[in-house]
Amino acid sequence: MKLWSVMGNSQLLDGGAMFGNAPRAMWEKWTPPDERNRIRLACRGLLAAPLNGKTVLFETGIGVFFEPKLRERYGVAEDRHVLLDSLAEAGFSHEDVDVVVLSHLHFDHAGGLLAPWRDGGAPELLFPNATYVVGADHWRRATSPHPRDRASFIPELAPLLQASGRLQLVEGEHCAALGDTVRFHFSEGHTPGLMLAEICGAPGTDGRPHGGLVFCADLIPGRAWVHVPITMGYDRYPEMLIDEKRAFLEDKLDRNVHLFFTHDPECALAAVTRDAKGRFSTTHEVAALRARESPL
Repeated sequence: MKLWSVMGNSQLLDGGAMFGNAPRAMWEKWTPPDERNRIRLACRGLLAAPLNGKTVLFETGIGVFFEPKLRERYGVAEDRHVLLDSLAEAGFSHEDVDVVVLSHLHFDHAGGLLAPWRDGGAPELLFPNATYVVGADHWRRATSPHPRDRASFIPELAPLLQASGRLQLVEGEHCAALGDTVRFHFSEGHTPGLMLAEICGAPGTDGRPHGGLVFCADLIPGRAWVHVPITMGYDRYPEMLIDEKRAFLEDKLDRNVHLFFTHDPECALAAVTRDAKGRFSTTHEVAALRARESPL
């Protein structure tokens, strides 16, 4: 199996919102803001092939489905569908993808499912040969959102996924499309049913998979958020998220599971470490994966 980190459209978002409970004097040392207080964010996907005999894409980024006015509002930097270009650089098209795994359906993680905006055109799904894998609990949230995060969802997306006939909802640790090769962890602190996909390594002596990698999505958007107390203003239940994050990191450290970051503009993959005071951080940081042979 080979792995690629595939870049989607990048974004500029308010640093205070992204670092919620942290003062600017702290977070601007990690990621300097622009004159409008915005920080640069990647929207990075992970491509794995062959995984369970399939070409699998984990997330699609924000894409360019927004009309120009909204693209400017949400800080989408490019006017082309960068993910499609990144797939082509890896030797694939969106038509080659067999499975798209979505941690959740907020527009900065699922907007890349849609073709670029056209004046007067209706939203159109890409990846015509793919099974779309979504957590069942989160699907219920996406189809009946709370006012707090309604604006984070694309109203037309859920009906398009449903109508495709290729939607697969996940209720437990595994899904039919990927079998035992991928194990799902779930988190509630950012959004209900956030689904964190772990590409499983070989079983250890304890019977658990060791040495794989996990797509951290918005539980841990990048290296700065590995520090357990750091949360986002977008998180639904910050205190719950902190507890979930601590347990998540302890588990990944114990099993040597690497972290894959979607929003960190400089780092795609890193190992977890913890110092003598118990503070988590990262080591063995990798900027990009390009047909990297997986050790799994």
